[in-house]
Amino acid sequence: MKVKVAILGCSGRMGRNLIQAAVEHQSIELVGGNVRESSSFVNFDLGELAGIGAIGHKTSTDLNDLLNADVFIDFTSIETTLENIKWCQQHKKALVIGTTGFSDEQVSIIEKAGENMPVILAPNTSVGVNLMFKLLEVTAKAIGDYTDIEIFEAHHRFKKDAPSGTAVKMGQVIADTLGRDLNKVAVYGREGITGERDKETIGFATVRAGDIVGEHTAFFVDIGERLEITHRASSRMTFALGAMRAAFWLSEAENGFYDMQDVLGLK
Repeated sequence: MKVKVAILGCSGRMGRNLIQAAVEHQSIELVGGNVRESSSFVNFDLGELAGIGAIGHKTSTDLNDLLNADVFIDFTSIETTLENIKWCQQHKKALVIGTTGFSDEQVSIIEKAGENMPVILAPNTSVGVNLMFKLLEVTAKAIGDYTDIEIFEAHHRFKKDAPSGTAVKMGQVIADTLGRDLNKVAVYGREGITGERDKETIGFATVRAGDIVGEHTAFFVDIGERLEITHRASSRMTFALGAMRAAFWLSEAENGFYDMQDVLGLK
């Protein structure tokens, strides 16, 4: 039995990769996708949109056209995702969220939605990145209390939020492991006479350039040595395949608020 999946915001760069990944996945049946009413891809065949040839499903602007889906995958925008959550709650649909940039208050809204529906919030659906999160936890436990910790991330010129959701999650994993409040210890930019580095600080550096898909590195630096944990993505397909894995897992989950660590059994 295949899990019926619909893709929300399917005309973007990520949406097109999600279409291809869904079509190629043996346990997923792609049943539709939606676009904005103002999109030039309204009533467009999903397969042709993804460049893989017609598959017989066309884009829609009305979520009610997609009621036969079991799980929805959302890589849209903050405002659109929050609206889509309301619809999924109303119709008791499972939702995988890959949108990033949510505030703490908005994350709380998504977490509360898990009381009425199965929902995954994943700032990065790559399996490799989520293994990296686990490595960061292990490393922070071992050497985080005496090393200087810095996080570097790079993405394409079109990315709207900075630092990336993945970088923030990296910082959160490290801070939680060390018992620190990330809101108090994070430093997102340095300029001028900044003074000596506070040892509790977790620094972030951001690059936006060209077509970089995604690169993240955590530095644990002491006098005489440093440890770097790096993940580089060369294709958005890695995120799309991870999203399919999450959708399949979520189709059998009870109501609740989950992340990719749950999907991969890393908790």
